[in-house]
Amino acid sequence: MSSLAVLGCMWGDEAKAKIVDYLGDRADYVVRFQGGSNAGHTIHHAGQKYVFHSVPSGILYPASKCVIASGVVIDPFALVDEIEALAGLGIDFTDRFYIDSRAGLVLPLHQELDNRSEKLLGDSKIGTTKRGIGPAYADIASRVAIRFGDLAYPDWLKERVVALYLHHHQNVVKSELEELLDRLSKAYDKLKSFVCATDELLRAAYMEDQYILFEGAQGTLLDLSYGTYPYVTSSNTISGGICTGAGIPPRMIDKCLGVYKAYSTRVGEGPFPTELLNEIGDKIRIRGNEFGSTTGRPRRVGYFDAVAAAYTANLNGLDAIAVTLLDVLSGVEDLKICTGYWIGDRRLESFPAHPLDLAQVKPEYLDMPGWEAEISDCRSLGKLPKAAREYLEVIQDLVQRPIELVSVGKDRNQTINLLAKK
Repeated sequence: MSSLAVLGCMWGDEAKAKIVDYLGDRADYVVRFQGGSNAGHTIHHAGQKYVFHSVPSGILYPASKCVIASGVVIDPFALVDEIEALAGLGIDFTDRFYIDSRAGLVLPLHQELDNRSEKLLGDSKIGTTKRGIGPAYADIASRVAIRFGDLAYPDWLKERVVALYLHHHQNVVKSELEELLDRLSKAYDKLKSFVCATDELLRAAYMEDQYILFEGAQGTLLDLSYGTYPYVTSSNTISGGICTGAGIPPRMIDKCLGVYKAYSTRVGEGPFPTELLNEIGDKIRIRGNEFGSTTGRPRRVGYFDAVAAAYTANLNGLDAIAVTLLDVLSGVEDLKICTGYWIGDRRLESFPAHPLDLAQVKPEYLDMPGWEAEISDCRSLGKLPKAAREYLEVIQDLVQRPIELVSVGKDRNQTINLLAKK
C-alpha cells in the first residue's frame, strides 16, 4: 500500500488529526486536499497541545513532508502566523513543506463577505466560521479568484485584485489597495520557497512507492454535494475530492479509513436527528471538551447515528473505520445508537437528501448498557469493559466496516490498534 485517506465521516470534529498523527510516523507525505483555515485540527502529544488550521498535522514527524494541495484555499496571513507559531515550538519546515501554486487565496474581503452574508440570512444562516472560506471558493468557481501563484506577478496581481473588488461591487480605495498588496508581498516573501506543482510531486512519490497519507478536513456530511446542503462547507470532503483537490487519479488511493466519534456532534446550523438537548448532552459536551478549536463555539451533541454513518461509509467506499473519544462515554448511563429513521409511519430506506426531510425524522434507537470504568489506560480490546466492547461491536455491525483503531484519550499513545496482532 502506498496511500491512505483518513476522512472525517460525520459533521467534522471527529478527531481526525489524532488518527492522522497516530498513523503519521510511517508517512513520507501528509496532504491536505480541501478546506481552509476553518478546519481546526488538535493534537496532544507529550504534554504539548498543537492546533493546526492549514498546515497538515503530519508536520510533527520530522521525516514527513507536508503538502497543501491546490484544492485548499489559503489565508496567506494566517498561514504565516501558523508556521511561525509552530516554528516557535521547534518544528522545522525546511525542505519538507509544499504549497501548490494553484491554491486559491482567502483575502480580508472574503471574510467581510462571509460576515455580511450570515447577517443577511438571519435565522436561515449557515453557521459558518466566518473565515471567508465560502466566498473564496465561490470566486474560484466564478473565475475571479486570486491564486497563490499570482503573488509572484505584482502587476498581474494588482489587476486581479481590482477586478475581484469590482466583481463584488466594492469600492477600490487606493490606499487600502496599496496596503493589501504590500501585505501580500511580504507574506509571499515568507512563503515562496514552499511553492511548487504539488500534483507532480505526489504522483512521482506514489510511483516511487512512497507512503502518502491524505488528511481530510471537515466531514462527509458537510460535503458540498452530498452533505446536508445548504448547511455544508464549500468543498468536497469525500474521498472523490482527493482526486480533484490533490491532482491524482483514483487508482492512486489505495485505502480509505473513516473516522467516527463514539457519539455525534455538529457545529453550526442544520438538522441533527440524534441531538441531545438535555443533561446527557451537556455531560458528554463537558467530558469531551466539545468546543470548536477554531471558533470556541460549543458543539451540538447527540447519540451515535448509524444511519448517517452507514451512508457516509458507502459514499466514501471505506475499507475500515476508526472510533474516537470512546473514553468520553465512561459514566454515561443512558447510551443509545440510532438504527433507523422514521417519518410518520414510514421507515426510511436511506439517508434523506433534503434537509426538510432530515429535520422531521424520528430516530429509532437501540438501547445499550453503559460502563463506569475509565478506559484511557486500555491498550487492547480485551481490556475494555464488556459493555464498551459490545458498543463497538454494534457500531461495526451497523456500519458494516471493520473497526481498526479505537481512541481512548487525547494523547497519541492512547489508542487501541486492532491490527497490531495481525
